[in-house]
Amino acid sequence: MASIWDPGMRDRLVGRVTTLRPDAERRWGSMTCPQMLAHLNDALRMAAGDLRVPSKRLPIRHPPLKQLIVYVLPFPKGAPTAPELIARRPADWEPERRDFTMLLDRVIARRGSGAWPEHPAFGVMTERAWGVLVCRHTHHHLEQFGA
Repeated sequence: MASIWDPGMRDRLVGRVTTLRPDAERRWGSMTCPQMLAHLNDALRMAAGDLRVPSKRLPIRHPPLKQLIVYVLPFPKGAPTAPELIARRPADWEPERRDFTMLLDRVIARRGSGAWPEHPAFGVMTERAWGVLVCRHTHHHLEQFGA
């Protein structure tokens, strides 16, 4: 299972982000490429515990739905997200892109440190689940812009 805990995967994700251009055409959805990168960065801030996002009481918080979505099913295009993860106006392109690497590394550095923040949709998650979810979420949005 692809995970950010694999150093090679971390390098591949960072490499894919470096290929992005601010004017890249989206394949689906309504975000621009800069908005998508800001969204990824804010999702990383949430995973790092820096951005608090209120919990939603959704059925996907419970097994087996949670495991199916985190580990198995493809992410649906255009799925709803927490408003806090799409509210921020993107910073200038290069700082936003540099922030991705810094934030990803901060999340990776949390490995083995204990409790993780509660995910707004999936609730309490293990470290393993966070590693897979961050990887799959990032991959989903990079695919959205052809990276």
